[in-house]
Amino acid sequence: MNNSHDEIKNLIKASRAMLSKPNDLKESLDIRKQYGIILEQETTTSGNVTKKLNVAKSIEDKIDYDVYQDEEETDESPEDKKQAYRISGGILVLHGKNQVELELTTDEKIAFQETMDEFVTEVSDLVDFNNLNVYPNNVEWSGKLIDYDIDFSYSIGEENGIYLNGDMIKADEKFLDLITKLKTYYDKFKSKWAKILASRKKTKKSEE
Repeated sequence: MNNSHDEIKNLIKASRAMLSKPNDLKESLDIRKQYGIILEQETTTSGNVTKKLNVAKSIEDKIDYDVYQDEEETDESPEDKKQAYRISGGILVLHGKNQVELELTTDEKIAFQETMDEFVTEVSDLVDFNNLNVYPNNVEWSGKLIDYDIDFSYSIGEENGIYLNGDMIKADEKFLDLITKLKTYYDKFKSKWAKILASRKKTKKSEE
């Protein structure tokens, strides 16, 4: 009984010592390890910097995405800016003149996720997607249809339409069916991303 009481006293003493003065990080970690003290928020260290982990923030969005930097794409003018985001395996690139135009919204994340999922379901599941580029006045998206070795491109805004590039394609019924699916899904793609463009323009005006 006395041993248990002494342990509690020592634990309280150690806790007060750790919290009441600016111990260095190593000393604090040693005390916590020795007495099994668990703080409400764990910390990670980088050099002499201690950073609190925000667990709630890490699971805030159900769609997996992160900021992506393509080091090869450096040909934009100083006035043009872009920010790429990797979303569930695909890459969405926002183009604009300022930071506001480069901020990714929840609606844009959802629209991009839906676009990839719907294309796989409604057109072809044998596809390699390229970046989807969102400019101030148009949206461009492309990829390769693997089973036909065809490159496709969707564009809305300044250059509406579907573009195909292939070599000696056999125009059989299966291919014609694929073309029909591409055209049918383009209408859905155009409707979805036209709304995104309109929303981005509205946001831009509200910030001016």
